[in-house]
Amino acid sequence: METKDVILELSTKNNLSQDELAEKVFVTRQAVSRWENGETTPNTETLKLLSKLFDVTINTLLGAPNRLICQCCGMPLEDEITGKNKDGSFNEDYCKWCYADGTYTYGNMDDLINVSVPHMVSKDFSEEQARTYMKKLLPTLDYWKRYKELSDDGEFEAFKKRLIDEINGLHIEGMPKLEKLNALVGKYVNLTYALPSGERVKFLNDGTTYLGNQLEPEFGGGRCFGVLANMDFILICTYEKDGENPELVLYKKR
Repeated sequence: METKDVILELSTKNNLSQDELAEKVFVTRQAVSRWENGETTPNTETLKLLSKLFDVTINTLLGAPNRLICQCCGMPLEDEITGKNKDGSFNEDYCKWCYADGTYTYGNMDDLINVSVPHMVSKDFSEEQARTYMKKLLPTLDYWKRYKELSDDGEFEAFKKRLIDEINGLHIEGMPKLEKLNALVGKYVNLTYALPSGERVKFLNDGTTYLGNQLEPEFGGGRCFGVLANMDFILICTYEKDGENPELVLYKKR
């Protein structure tokens, strides 16, 4: 798909006329018309505005000429899992699991491998093969090659350690000691809870990256503990396999 087709499709999907689109990205209607006719393409600054407006990457706006992969974990990038900067713009070098709101979420290659490998294993790809693959791949990616330049001198890891201590200090009955927090995208952990009033609610944003983990309860049974947190809150719940029948244990503002 060419840029002209992408812009026309996104404008139609969002019910924007040429005049309305022009107003939102500070150009003339004639400029939008030339884009849609394929006579010109938006300049770099306008592409950034269009990217924010339509919540798609610039690569998508240009017709996806490049095959993007996360420069931290190697995952192929699509718009819905691409990381974002603090200002909400896309960072087309990273996925949401490795880069969230301007923060790199992994400072240790082994931790990333341990989180990634279970999701890669299949009947045709063993855990050993997945681990070997990741150990060869990660050192070739830009983040790990430039780690000393890009890292925050351990600030984020220190924040995670403080958060872990705070969660363990809650002494939730039956929940084992929390050892690690991993990056989790809201869309995959945003469960719906039934309140005593009968109302059903969600507490998370599908597009936001949180820190969390799943823990097996000390007392056994078919339910797991789910822990989610960020700078603003701590959420602890229990649920059955695949997040079924979730129950809220604690929601605490920090």
